[in-house]
Amino acid sequence: MKKFSKYIFLFAAAIAVTSCDDYLDITPIGKVIPETLPQFRAVLTTGYATYPEHKSFTTLRTDELVLNEFSDDLPYYKDIYIWKDTNPDRITTTFQYQDLYTVIFYTNVLINEAANKVAASPERDQLIGEAYALRAMAYFDLVNLFGKPYNAATAGTDKGVPLALEIDLEQAFVPQSVEVIYNQIISDTDKAEKLLNVATQTKGLNYRFSKTALYSLESRVYLYQKQWQKSLDAANKALEIKNNLIDLNTTKVLATKFDGAESILALEDGLINRMKAASYASTDLIGSFDKQTDLRFSLYFLASGSRYRIQKGGEDAQKCSFRSSELYLTKAETLVQLNNLPDAKTTVLNFIAKRYTKAGFDQLAITVNGMNAADLTNFILEERHREFAFEGQRWFDLRRTSQKQIVHNLNGDDYTLIQNDPRYTIVYPANARLNNPNL
Repeated sequence: MKKFSKYIFLFAAAIAVTSCDDYLDITPIGKVIPETLPQFRAVLTTGYATYPEHKSFTTLRTDELVLNEFSDDLPYYKDIYIWKDTNPDRITTTFQYQDLYTVIFYTNVLINEAANKVAASPERDQLIGEAYALRAMAYFDLVNLFGKPYNAATAGTDKGVPLALEIDLEQAFVPQSVEVIYNQIISDTDKAEKLLNVATQTKGLNYRFSKTALYSLESRVYLYQKQWQKSLDAANKALEIKNNLIDLNTTKVLATKFDGAESILALEDGLINRMKAASYASTDLIGSFDKQTDLRFSLYFLASGSRYRIQKGGEDAQKCSFRSSELYLTKAETLVQLNNLPDAKTTVLNFIAKRYTKAGFDQLAITVNGMNAADLTNFILEERHREFAFEGQRWFDLRRTSQKQIVHNLNGDDYTLIQNDPRYTIVYPANARLNNPNL
């Protein structure tokens, strides 16, 4: 996919901010003049282009990779890798809290201004609908980075993140509860659903939200809330529009490609190039694959001595936020939780038939058909582990499920994230806390 800058054009007076380092004190300078539909589209395109690479950095915290201790980039990543959040080295890469709020700033411009300045049309509705969807996605990522995992019993009191819905420099940016943030996410997706009228975006523009991408986001949000039926309903709505699965038996290509049959929203980098160069696949991840029958193995990994280099990610062509594979696995997981094992097994089998050799699938089909609900759930989660390796989903999946113990070794020393460790919730970055004492 061509870089987003292709779609960003300058208009005479654009919105600018003082600094990405203190978004919550953003001050527009000069004149804020988006008046026409193309100008508002340019604002939102800038919002899309600003969407950060934070999921690459969450991968460092998981069981998916090991850092190369000889990498020149080790100093930037090591404290993330060993979960040293409270007092990291000053050159440690910072989680992009401010960038996510900058995205929200751009969406707020659209949501608060476009309807008043642009004549009603399907194009205007689509644009504002995209803004609501992108804001919902940004808040979803924020609360899953810096807020506790959603728990219906405690969400009303668990600390989340600040809510900024207006362009008001005088408002106090005080963290709201996890429940308040999720309610806002759902409110935004509901509004987006009423406005979006493009079912799927064309190739090259599929970094933008469509109805299919919105349903995919809704399905993920409800999955994390354990609202199983709502998650299933949203997944089914997306699958009614796009249910393509690449069959790796006949087409040996990464399913993350923006121009591939599975792409729904091609916005985010799963694993940036610098991190690919500084890491190897973990033995835990390698061990989860059947090297002979799992067709993903040779696509995802390249042997390098006794270790494996990572082949996914690191290029614009692999930008991927949502793809149809996720819908199948979410559908299967929710069906198990709704006590519909026969349909869950059928959904799983339809998916893995496209990922394993015929011999491997035939054996797995026997195994899957004999599983009880607990075993099937574990199998689905392990399929997510394999399928979405290095796409930024693993950290969030671990948070919402087992919060397992992880041990990372660096320079001969072991560092442990214990089960249910508080560090499964990331500390607000130091510069954000400095700029906003309410954090």
